[in-house]
Amino acid sequence: MTTIYFDMDGTIADLYGVSGWLEMLLAHDPAPYALAAPLIRLCSLARVLNRLQREGYKIGIVSWLSKANNAEYNEAVTAAKIEWINRHLPSVNFDEIKIVPYGTPKGEVVNDPDGILFDDEENNRINWPGTAFGVDNIIEILRGLN
Repeated sequence: MTTIYFDMDGTIADLYGVSGWLEMLLAHDPAPYALAAPLIRLCSLARVLNRLQREGYKIGIVSWLSKANNAEYNEAVTAAKIEWINRHLPSVNFDEIKIVPYGTPKGEVVNDPDGILFDDEENNRINWPGTAFGVDNIIEILRGLN
């Protein structure tokens, strides 16, 4: 069955809305990933994702690490992103979570590259082998899936 993937930063998590986010990332501070507010009504998202899973869809996350990185910082960012997912979407049982180095072609690291991707970055959508959507109307698009 098809997997529905979500990018995090700029798609479901407002990393860029955290005050001082860039300076913190450059200083290898993972705080912005933990502090990011949701960009979408997560209770509505969770309900539709749980329904889609019951209908046979798989649900995944495919998100980049920081451009400013080192091994220790990558571990901290990964932990912060997973903690964000667990805190904000606790009822969603993700089938796959891939937190990968910045710039990695997302279609090359997921289990279902022909799946559906929601991502704020146009190049990620253009290079995605399956169907890709931006951040507008995510819940409405998901509700339209059968």
